[in-house]
Amino acid sequence: MTQTARGDVEIPPATSAESPTFESIDPRTGEVVGRHPIHSAAEVDAGVAAAREAQEAWAELGFSGRKQHLDKWRKLLAKRVDELAGVICAETGKPLDDARLELVLVIDHLHWAASNAEKVLKRRKVSSGVLMVNQTATVEYLPFGVIGVIGPWNYPAFTPMGSIAYALSAGNAVVFKPSELTPGVGQWLADSFAEAVPEHPVFRLVTGFGETGAALCASGVDKVAFTGSTATGKRVMASCAENLVPVLVECGGKDALIVDADADLAAAADAAVWGAMSNAGQTCIGVERVFVVDAVADRFVDMITERAAKLRPGGEPGANFGPITMPSQVDIIRRHIDDALERGGRALVGGEHSVRPPFVEPVVLTDVPDDALAATEETFGPTIVVERVRDVDEAVTRTNSTRYGLGATVFSRARGAELARRLRSGMVAVNSVVAFAGVPSLPFGGVGDSGFGRIHGADGLREFTRPQSVTRLRYKIPLNPMNFGRSKGTIRRMVRLIKLVRGR
Repeated sequence: MTQTARGDVEIPPATSAESPTFESIDPRTGEVVGRHPIHSAAEVDAGVAAAREAQEAWAELGFSGRKQHLDKWRKLLAKRVDELAGVICAETGKPLDDARLELVLVIDHLHWAASNAEKVLKRRKVSSGVLMVNQTATVEYLPFGVIGVIGPWNYPAFTPMGSIAYALSAGNAVVFKPSELTPGVGQWLADSFAEAVPEHPVFRLVTGFGETGAALCASGVDKVAFTGSTATGKRVMASCAENLVPVLVECGGKDALIVDADADLAAAADAAVWGAMSNAGQTCIGVERVFVVDAVADRFVDMITERAAKLRPGGEPGANFGPITMPSQVDIIRRHIDDALERGGRALVGGEHSVRPPFVEPVVLTDVPDDALAATEETFGPTIVVERVRDVDEAVTRTNSTRYGLGATVFSRARGAELARRLRSGMVAVNSVVAFAGVPSLPFGGVGDSGFGRIHGADGLREFTRPQSVTRLRYKIPLNPMNFGRSKGTIRRMVRLIKLVRGR
C-alpha cells in the first residue's frame, strides 16, 4: 500500500502485485473483460481507515457544499452514460438500452438525494409537550461515519447507488464492495467520483469474493447496506452482530401481479411479460407469479402467451434480453421448471428445452402446485407462473402466502388502492409495473425474507444517519421533578396536571 501527499492510505490498484487477482467475464461470450484485485482483510481495513479520515472534512462541507460536489459527479455520469453502460453490458450481458435505463435512474436518484438531504436531515424544532414546556426540543440527523455497501450483480449501478448516493448526501464516507461478477462497474463508479471530486476521497472500492465482503462487515464500518440473497443476508447480519454494527438488508422477492376482472388486460399482459422477462428475469422486484380472476383468465392467458412467445434471448443487439449472468443460477432455473412440470404443471410457453446456457428462453407455466419451487422460491430467470383465482380476495391471500414481501403489482380500475393496502409488501405498483423504483422520493425495501430497512426517499436518507435529540432549557419552572431537592408536593401536582390535560 502507498501513502498520498495528504497521508491517506491508498488501496492498491487492480494492477498491484500485492494482491491476487480475479477475472471479470462477459457472460455472453466467456471473454475476459477485466482483472481486479482480491483485497485482503488488511487492505479492507486500510480502505475503511482512509475513508474515515476523509469523512470528517466531507461532513464539514455541509449539505450545500456536498451537493456542489455530488452535482459535479452527476453531470459527469450523465455525460458518459454510454461509457458506463458499455461496462455494464460487458459484465452482465444485458442489452445496451437496459443498461442505459439503469443509469437514467441512477442519475435521477443522485440528483434527488443531493437536493433533498438538507430538507430531510437538518436540525428542526419539535414540540416540547406540556410537562417540558420550559425546554426547547430539536432533532437532527447526523452521519454515521463510514458506510459499507455490498452490491449485487443484476443491477450493478442502480441498486448500490441507492445506498451510495444517499449515504454520501447525508455526509458519510462509503466503502463499496461490488459483486465479484461486476467489479468493473464498481471500479468505474469509484474512478468517476474520484475524477469529479478529487479533493474528497470518501468513496472507496474493495473487490473480491465473499471473504472480502466478510472483511468489510468486520472492518469497523458504522453501518452495512447489503443487497443479495436471503441466505447471504443472514450471514452478513450474523457477522455484523458480533460488533453490533447496524445493517440494511435488501434480499430477494417472489413478487406477484394481480389481475382483477375490470383490469386493462392488454396493459396487464404487457406489464406481466416485461416484469417477468426483462433483464432475463434477474430482477428482485420482477414479476414471478400472476393471479388472474377467472372471469378474464382465458383472454389474459392468451395475451400473455402470445407476448412471451415472441421474445428471444441473445447476445446480439436485437435480442430482447441477455444471458443469465451468474452461471450457477441456470441450475436453479432449470430445477424450478422441472419440478413444476413433474408435479403436474403445464408449460404454455417454453419448457425443459428452454434452458440453453448461458441463455434461457421465456417460460410461462400454469397449474403449478402452491408448494412447488417455482411458486415458493425466487427463480430469478425469465419464467412466470400464471394461476386462475376465484376473485381478488383469493389473489391477495395467495400473494401474501409467501415468506417474501418485496414488491407487488395490481391491475384494477376500481379497487387498485384498496388491494395495494392489503398486500404484505414494501412496495406496490397499481396499473403499472415496478414504477416505484423510478420515483426517487419513495422508500424502497421489503418485509419478511425480503429484508428490512429502506433505500431511496427521505427514509433512505435517514437510514444512513443517527438521529440526535437535544433539549435546551429556556427558563426555570417551579415544578422541577428532575431534582433531589424537589418539594414533596411536586410529583403530586404533576399527577394532577397530567390528569387534567391528558386524562380526558
